[in-house]
Amino acid sequence: MKIQKNVKYLIIVACLLAFIPSLQALSDDNAVNVIYQTSFSSDPHWITNNPSTNYWNPSLEVYNFSVEPSTGGYAYTPVDYERGSFTLDYDLYLTQVDEGATFRFGLSGTEMDPSKAPNVLSMFDNGKYGRIMWLHIVTPGSKLMEVNSQHAANEMGPTAYNGPTVKYELNKNYHVTVKYEDDRKIVTMSVSEKLTGKNIWSYYINTNENLNGMNRLYVGSKGDYGMMNIYALGYIDNVRLSIPAEVTPSPTEFTQGTTVPTYTTKIPTTKQTVTVPTPYPTSTQKSPSAGILAIGAIGIVAVMYGVLTRMKRN
Repeated sequence: MKIQKNVKYLIIVACLLAFIPSLQALSDDNAVNVIYQTSFSSDPHWITNNPSTNYWNPSLEVYNFSVEPSTGGYAYTPVDYERGSFTLDYDLYLTQVDEGATFRFGLSGTEMDPSKAPNVLSMFDNGKYGRIMWLHIVTPGSKLMEVNSQHAANEMGPTAYNGPTVKYELNKNYHVTVKYEDDRKIVTMSVSEKLTGKNIWSYYINTNENLNGMNRLYVGSKGDYGMMNIYALGYIDNVRLSIPAEVTPSPTEFTQGTTVPTYTTKIPTTKQTVTVPTPYPTSTQKSPSAGILAIGAIGIVAVMYGVLTRMKRN
């Protein structure tokens, strides 16, 4: 009998322990709303005006691109983004970037032209400073803003990056994240090594105005009038565009205008009322708080302790 009881208690403990990662997974899933995502395991049906150079590669399950100046080539997919904060993630592998060539990928309006508002682009070029990375923005008010990974590039003015010069390498997997925080009006670009996760370059731009009007993810050379027959070649993978999750107000026992009777403990009095307003969210809820998860974890530990103690006594 004791053995059967102990087995039953151990099964309960195992179930409780399994519940902990489920809580964390739920927290992660509810942190953002994914509005576009593809791993290229199937044809994403991106729209292109040159399918011989921009195409889905079914054998590698990636999207191949070829960016050549003065050709107006492009590949894009429409996305359901209107305004507000967003995060764009993707993996990048560059096999060739000739001198004067530039790879561009990011969000844009219908123009898909880096010189025309609005757009937020990550760029990898091979120009004056060699193979460096750029964050390029044209605000809805047509203000051009850029920063690159070259130390104190003079033409960048007060937004210049002052860290050590960082250059990318060919034939290497990178993960790129472009994040826009609408409340702070800040866009940040981060580049890390895909294999190790090591961050190699990050910097930001304060746009001084809110971004909106971008409804396409694209790669291409529209607006690039450089020399032809030079190329930026490679492929992208694991593209994801997400926005902060919407806040769902917690259920409340009272609503605005509800009256709550209160009583004194010594002398009976007539009922008094107090108005309890319904709380309204003031910030985006990204995930369950650490305190809630901690309380749940403490409860599970307490149950485990009780079970193990009972087992010992038996």
